[in-house]
Amino acid sequence: MSSANNSSDTQAGQTSVNGSGPKDDGLQSSSQKAQKKVVVVGLGMVGVAFIEKLLKMDAQRREYNVVVIGEEQHLAYNRVGLTSFFQHRNVEDLYLNPKEWYASMPDDSLNYQLNTRVTAIHPTKKFVTTSAGEEVFYDILVLATGSNALLPRNTPGLDAKGVFLYRTIDDLQKLIGFAESVKGSTGAVVGGGLLGLEAAKAMMDLDSFGSVKLLERNNWVLSRQLDSDAGSMVVELVRKLGLDVLLSTRVAEIEVDGDNAVKGVLFENGRRLDCKCIMFAIGVKPSDDLARNTQIKCSDTAGGFEIDVDLMTSERDIYAIGECANWENQTFGLIAPGIEMADVLAFNLTQAKAHSPRKFKRPDLSTKLKLLGVDVASFGDFFADRDGLKEPSAKKHRSKKEGIGTRSSPAPVQALVYKDPFQSVYKKYLFTTDGKYLVGGMMIGETKDYVKLVPIVRNRTPLEVPPSQFILGTSKGEDEDASDLADDTQICSCHNVSKGDLLKVVKDGTCQSVGDVKSCTKAGTGCGGCMPLVQTIFNTQMKAMGSEILNHLCPHFAFSRADLFHIIYVKKLKTFLEVMKECGKRSDSLGCEVCKPTLGSILSSLYNQHVIDKPLHGLQDTNDKFLANIQRNGTFSVIPRVAGGEITPEKLIVIGTVAKKYGLYCKITGGQRIDMFGAKKQDLVEIWTELVKAGMESGHAYAKSLRTVKSCVGTTWCRFGIGDSVGMAVRLEERYKSIRSPHKIKGGVSGCIRECAEAQNKDFGLIATEKGFNVFVGGNGGSKPRHSELLAKDVLPDDVVSVLDRYLMFYIRTADKLQRTARWIEQLPDGIRYLRQVILEDKLGICAELEKQMNELVGTFFCEWTEVINNPDRRRIFQQFSNTTEAVDNIEKVEERGQQRPAYWPEDPITENFRGMKWTHLTWQPMAEASHFADTPIGSSVNVKRGDTQLAIFKIQGKYYSTQQMCPHKRTFALSEGLIGNDVESSKLWVSCPYHKKNFTLNGADAGMCATDSELSIAAFDVEEREDGWVYVKLPPVEELDSKLGTEKWRVRKGEAREPYTRLDEKLKGLKGRKPFGGSHLAGRTGEKEAVRKINGGGEEGIDW
Repeated sequence: MSSANNSSDTQAGQTSVNGSGPKDDGLQSSSQKAQKKVVVVGLGMVGVAFIEKLLKMDAQRREYNVVVIGEEQHLAYNRVGLTSFFQHRNVEDLYLNPKEWYASMPDDSLNYQLNTRVTAIHPTKKFVTTSAGEEVFYDILVLATGSNALLPRNTPGLDAKGVFLYRTIDDLQKLIGFAESVKGSTGAVVGGGLLGLEAAKAMMDLDSFGSVKLLERNNWVLSRQLDSDAGSMVVELVRKLGLDVLLSTRVAEIEVDGDNAVKGVLFENGRRLDCKCIMFAIGVKPSDDLARNTQIKCSDTAGGFEIDVDLMTSERDIYAIGECANWENQTFGLIAPGIEMADVLAFNLTQAKAHSPRKFKRPDLSTKLKLLGVDVASFGDFFADRDGLKEPSAKKHRSKKEGIGTRSSPAPVQALVYKDPFQSVYKKYLFTTDGKYLVGGMMIGETKDYVKLVPIVRNRTPLEVPPSQFILGTSKGEDEDASDLADDTQICSCHNVSKGDLLKVVKDGTCQSVGDVKSCTKAGTGCGGCMPLVQTIFNTQMKAMGSEILNHLCPHFAFSRADLFHIIYVKKLKTFLEVMKECGKRSDSLGCEVCKPTLGSILSSLYNQHVIDKPLHGLQDTNDKFLANIQRNGTFSVIPRVAGGEITPEKLIVIGTVAKKYGLYCKITGGQRIDMFGAKKQDLVEIWTELVKAGMESGHAYAKSLRTVKSCVGTTWCRFGIGDSVGMAVRLEERYKSIRSPHKIKGGVSGCIRECAEAQNKDFGLIATEKGFNVFVGGNGGSKPRHSELLAKDVLPDDVVSVLDRYLMFYIRTADKLQRTARWIEQLPDGIRYLRQVILEDKLGICAELEKQMNELVGTFFCEWTEVINNPDRRRIFQQFSNTTEAVDNIEKVEERGQQRPAYWPEDPITENFRGMKWTHLTWQPMAEASHFADTPIGSSVNVKRGDTQLAIFKIQGKYYSTQQMCPHKRTFALSEGLIGNDVESSKLWVSCPYHKKNFTLNGADAGMCATDSELSIAAFDVEEREDGWVYVKLPPVEELDSKLGTEKWRVRKGEAREPYTRLDEKLKGLKGRKPFGGSHLAGRTGEKEAVRKINGGGEEGIDW
């Protein structure tokens, strides 16, 4: 890069400024777009803050090339910390950024010039001239010229030797040199504000003066920040520290000797003070001289370049920030408002294309300082009791009854004051008269609550405690422990496992890990919602027994999910067989219903291979196995992706047409998309073919992956929106769709604080702010809802993806099996604070790797249904029966509200002894072609039909097993779709029903028994493969088989279960104004079906598409 010679003796005009004329403005960014040149006048604290923010926010787009011209010979330094210069006397220790920082910037991004003054602005031709005679052209000009120290120009003796200002490093260096010549004399500082107290400390730190006097014209110091009581306490404290404070004192004349050197000060009251040195710190005046000879408007009263809410001056493309800017006839001498201006301008130049532009608003003038060792703070509207509230009409969160923003004159406030002269502590907090809101205050001596109180005022947060507790505090009683549960408390409702059941298997040593507990009791193997509680009970009991807590995945692995993820990642294992050989307790194990889906998820998270293909298909639960959620009647749901909830009318028509054609029940999901229920397995390919042809793709509702990113309409339509929530939601959903994770992931993006997208109960959620987005993580609904926590504030739109990449990949890497982000964060050491350190501060040094890994993963995306449609082998999986194209409904349908749903399950299971059934005689029957079975180490299975009976056939490590297809628990016909498991030690094999994880033994003397419910059983049959290429099953005659196991016999029918709303429906009958479902409120109209018929049929009322 081209940069200035940055030595302290840099001469004006020596710097090579990139782009000194209009022809040099054609630099290309990484995206080959012409860069715009931003010229910044002033390299002070605000100027460099703007440069830092602009370069950071522009890091991805590289739209701007910055040229900064500084009048001083030094790089940007900390003007607030000038007093420390007397201790180290090293200019570079004050630099806000070392010299190397400037040199480290990318080429064509930053150039600077020192010791150079801009002398004129030419807005029409868009260039500035400098004291070196150069013309520097710009696209955007940012004035950060700061301010100049005020001097009482009419005071006699002002030009004497020994008169100084307290403003720059040069001022201090001059003072240091002079002080050596007047050692032991008295030094005086004029001005008792923040700057004056700093100057007095600087003079005291020199150790050259015999005494230092502070001259203040008011009755107390810090009159702009403190009231008389607080200011008087500061006076007492600094006097104790050796500073002599003279109050109500005005300088009339500076007395000089024959050499025009200071010899004393004469006051207006006639008194005088002997002194050899006097330093003025009476305030500042905006440096706005550059407005001369231009049309840039300046304030006639307060001075400064007049700016509007976007910080632009009266001239287009010329902005002003910091102390030189005048906003609503105000200038600000504090650094914080200037930094806020820099932030707003940098944001608008880089992010406003994807976000609402920010506006500069009334700045927060809260300050917290240590002046001469005294802690001083003021916050909010700290003079509201004296001057009235500054923004009575802007108190957004008060109702008229609460009365803060409803009066034409400033609303009154109540002050709560605490004064302790013994400890030198003063606190005054100002509240609304009803005590519901804190509006401001000031503190002396004890300021530790400052950081808590400022956001309460800034955010106008309603108070939840009486005002007195802010000063007196609150007494805390003993916390009540409500976490104890009785032993008979049901923990797992799917398998009716109580807390006592869990404790028993842990106490007697049967189970040494959570995986053991799941296999033994089946707790957590159903819906999985009880797992956090199971884990807690297990951990607590193991600790109580003094035992080591093992977080092993299951009995087949002595590793946790996180351990296995890292082993598979590092060793690049890609199949179940490789993982079992490398990590399993027994290399020849089949695994089980716990470890198989977990390993399938890990392999997908790392390599994103198609889950239907042979290496992975046998690892998937039924939903992933058929790329659709299995429903109560054995049918499936179809959910196309609707990114961000945004959908076109054309796609709505396609969805409606498909649903109508295949008789699907439709419902809008909580994640803002459309769910179509009742799709038969054999129809799934055709349904998805129609959807994919229409431009839709898999919504992955069946997977443990990203489901949806919900959004409100944000700035797309909403008058309150400040962020494009739809645009951000669509982009995030498009980025993270299809990635497999330990559990499902849901996101949300709200366009403003009204939070219509409910982003704060999602695994990740964004809420638009004026500065970007607040990022929340770790929220979820479910059986144990959890509000999300703030991970990062005001993240730039350009940076959101980087933050989420790190967060999601860290979760995928380290979470336990079936662990939502909420429980994962709770179990991290130090929770959200640790997560912030890892994700935002790179505590582990892995952020770059996390982003790289996520980039690689999202780069492997493909639509799983599109790949099925285009592959004949994958299409063959979607048949109801392997040996026939016939189709059977397993549950009777019920008409309800114009659609069909399956009948309710009966409450009781079938306890008939299917395992012990006696048959008249058995014969071998060819039931399935051997080629329909996959030769995989994890087993494969098919569903076949004989007569009216459905059978499951399994091939496991070269051997065949056959059972009835129906699980007697809920009379579901899906055992062939369950996961196969084994216990190598006992050679026991089982199939786990995909609905509620009832495990049925497949081999040996116990074949047909249910390991998790002794009352349940299934019929098992002998089976063998023959040379003709068919698999034969030994079965009874068709009529006898159907009489015991036929689908018609066990089909769930309407009326078997109690209708839940019979009594409620009676209460709702005849309510006024209710139209019938499918009907219309308009007379003569018959409702939706007639409307659709006319649309489809055309005619006078039909739509001409």
